[in-house]
Amino acid sequence: MTVSIEMASRMRQARSALFVPATRPDRITKACDSEADLVIVDFEDAVALEDKALARELLEQYLEETPEVTLCVRINAPGSEYFDADLDLCARLPAVSGIMVPKAEATTPLEQAAALGRPLWPLIESAAGLDWIAELAAVEGVERLSFGALDLALDLDLESDTPGAEAVLDQARYQLVLHSRLAGLAPPMAGVSPELDDDEALHATALRARQMGFGGMLCIHPRQLAPVHRAFTPGIEQLEWAQRVLTGAQTQGGAFRVDGQMVDAPVIERARRLLARSGH
Repeated sequence: MTVSIEMASRMRQARSALFVPATRPDRITKACDSEADLVIVDFEDAVALEDKALARELLEQYLEETPEVTLCVRINAPGSEYFDADLDLCARLPAVSGIMVPKAEATTPLEQAAALGRPLWPLIESAAGLDWIAELAAVEGVERLSFGALDLALDLDLESDTPGAEAVLDQARYQLVLHSRLAGLAPPMAGVSPELDDDEALHATALRARQMGFGGMLCIHPRQLAPVHRAFTPGIEQLEWAQRVLTGAQTQGGAFRVDGQMVDAPVIERARRLLARSGH
């Protein structure tokens, strides 16, 4: 299968990716109609063990009935009894345009998934995944890394929501940003937040992730999309500044001043990236 250029671009530039259980086809429709940049149908955490086969059946039926839909799928973890069956289903469904691989810890399962010809998002959420992150990022077909902070905290036995735990998780976030850059991947996706009722708290979390070099965030509910998009979308003032910088670069050359600050090559490149991220 060849993924369309448009879909590949959407996966690289997505600010949000919204999870929806495969066992709830009605929610898939709502997710696709939402403002989410991408929809990820979940076969893993959101599906009970006894419903794994049912989840595959329901997604196949849903895509037969709605052929205009394209979406991504989070399959079950490598080593599980469901991994091969999940891959077989994805191979049969052209509408599955990308695959998220959870508990990514070894290159061989990623290579097996990459053979389907769909962009991959390995989910780094264990100590073993962090230890092998350079090799995982280098697998051909990997488009973006994504972060599973909650699972990693559990694997490392961290005390959740404490300064100490965040200090350790920040080290992991740094690894994702660093190795994404070294492998030439799109900026990674930040992990989900359980916050559903405090938009400002969620926005602050997403904004911090953007400031650290992440390109977007995984979401578990449509109400999370607006604050996440606000954090990962350049504001009007930023875009106006970037345009002044590029205008100055075209007319003045060399180093020059904008808004009382010196502008040189790295600043010009930052302005270009801001405009590119906004679609300009």
